[in-house]
Amino acid sequence: MNRSEDRVQKTEDRGVVAAARHSFSKSPAKPPYFLPSVLCPLSSGLRGKLTHAEPMSRHTSWRAGGVAARFYQPADLDDLRVFLCSLPLDEPLYAVGLGSNLLVRDGGIRGTVVLLHGALKELCLQDGGLIYAQAGVPGAKLARFAALHGRSGAEFFAGIPGTLGGMLAMNAGCYGGETWQHAVKVQVMTRSGELIERTPQEYEIGYRSVVKNQDRGSRSEDCGEQAGFSQSAEELFVGAWLAFERGDGEIARKKIKELLAKRIASQPLNFPNAGSVFRNPPGDYAARLIEQCALKGKCIGGAQVSDKHANFIVNTGRATAGDIESLISLVRETVANQTGVLLHPEVKIIGEYQKHE
Repeated sequence: MNRSEDRVQKTEDRGVVAAARHSFSKSPAKPPYFLPSVLCPLSSGLRGKLTHAEPMSRHTSWRAGGVAARFYQPADLDDLRVFLCSLPLDEPLYAVGLGSNLLVRDGGIRGTVVLLHGALKELCLQDGGLIYAQAGVPGAKLARFAALHGRSGAEFFAGIPGTLGGMLAMNAGCYGGETWQHAVKVQVMTRSGELIERTPQEYEIGYRSVVKNQDRGSRSEDCGEQAGFSQSAEELFVGAWLAFERGDGEIARKKIKELLAKRIASQPLNFPNAGSVFRNPPGDYAARLIEQCALKGKCIGGAQVSDKHANFIVNTGRATAGDIESLISLVRETVANQTGVLLHPEVKIIGEYQKHE
């Protein structure tokens, strides 16, 4: 895009943003998450879909939880940029991929959720051999793409039930691999819509933890990992350039199948779940500690500690987010009392507690 085209685009964007902000200013006085969910186009310049009172149980793998006041499905990266520019700066904002590491409380979210899965889906092999993937690309798709292009080392991504944005936000991993081991640089977007490229050296990266250097000390151990924007966050992961070694694609595909078979055999995939609930403590396994405390099969409402894998909590059919959160708390308390080890949640818990009248 040349400078003249860029000026025209920015002028058009300002018009879209003004119209969108005007729409937000006309929101009803009562909390919008009690309104029916309806298509609500802000402007002809925005190409995605905005709904009100969107049930987050449709977008989380636990299939439980309240509604989001506003829920936006962008058309692509540029549409996301324009939408973010339209939001008031004090609007609580969250990003969701497959919702596989997320629990939304039954009282819902007083803010806006953006759905990246299905929108930020670009995936390509670039000159120089790096793979560029946007934040909405699922781990299994990334693993298969790398194998197809003769790359090895990406197979473990097939075992992560999430999208790249969430993997970057928490340094997700399994079967000996971690996301940031392969990140050469990442692409982030600010709330003002600016795209920035950053290197791993600009973050403090640890086990299931990623914090931008100047933000160190600002995150609580017990609140889970960032799924994307929170009210105070300034940047959202929207893509990354990943490096993998050249290898035999057929061998990589075979390994992917083996890892998926192992996952099916060891995890309760026949029930809605969010993957591993707790981080493994240093030198030990959360599942071993939970099983040692005889918590396998423990239930609160429709939530149950899985009989198949103790670090999984499953929805047996009618679990509320409250049931699940209460069971998480019970497991933590029991393990701490009996073993002296305090488990830290790997899942992110957001939203309001449900008010009982």
